[in-house]
Amino acid sequence: MIGSEQLPAARRRIVLGAVAVAIGALLHAGTAFASGGNYVFEGGTPYEQQQVRDALNASSFNWGLVTEQITIVIAPVAVDESIPGEIFLDPDLLDAGEFSWGVVQNEYANQVDFFLLPKEDDAMVNGALGGTAWCYGDEPGLKLEQYGCERFASTLAWSYWQSSQNCMQPSEVAGAVSAAMAPAAFRALIATLLGSAAQTTAAPIGTVRAPVHRTRTTAALRRR
Repeated sequence: MIGSEQLPAARRRIVLGAVAVAIGALLHAGTAFASGGNYVFEGGTPYEQQQVRDALNASSFNWGLVTEQITIVIAPVAVDESIPGEIFLDPDLLDAGEFSWGVVQNEYANQVDFFLLPKEDDAMVNGALGGTAWCYGDEPGLKLEQYGCERFASTLAWSYWQSSQNCMQPSEVAGAVSAAMAPAAFRALIATLLGSAAQTTAAPIGTVRAPVHRTRTTAALRRR
């Protein structure tokens, strides 16, 4: 292979310039990949978009397993929610900073359900999590905490980011929606379903900071 020192100066400048352009394109493409997920933003301030990135990067779950590109819409909404391929987040929530991270993780966990969780395993996972029915289309009219899909998303958010700042921790959400399984047991279940690559780093350790007083409830979260 010819080293850069062997290239003529003019050609070397062209090569380096092309590399710089390519790197710049990657940095400004507005898309995140790998363990942090594969998504694009629609709306939101730079600060709000950064909260989404920070939220996903704080978790030890490998969001990159969801290979489909997810559109994250940041706009005023009555309730933060997910549908296949899209996540809707309220800017007021993201403006709260770290408090919003658990919600972001919860909503992206719905995409894990949509695209990765084997549907033939819904009943098994629902039983393990203590849900009455798997999701809204299976038995409409139940309380949020009775749906296994909601328990799945909230438990995933808590199990892979066990921080005192995580608003998905059992003490912060109504109906014990994230408390049906101990985090280690849930991570073991996920590893069985999705493989060991589901976890990118060692299991997270809770921080020593005291829990903050919440200004926004997460009990009303739903995805449909």
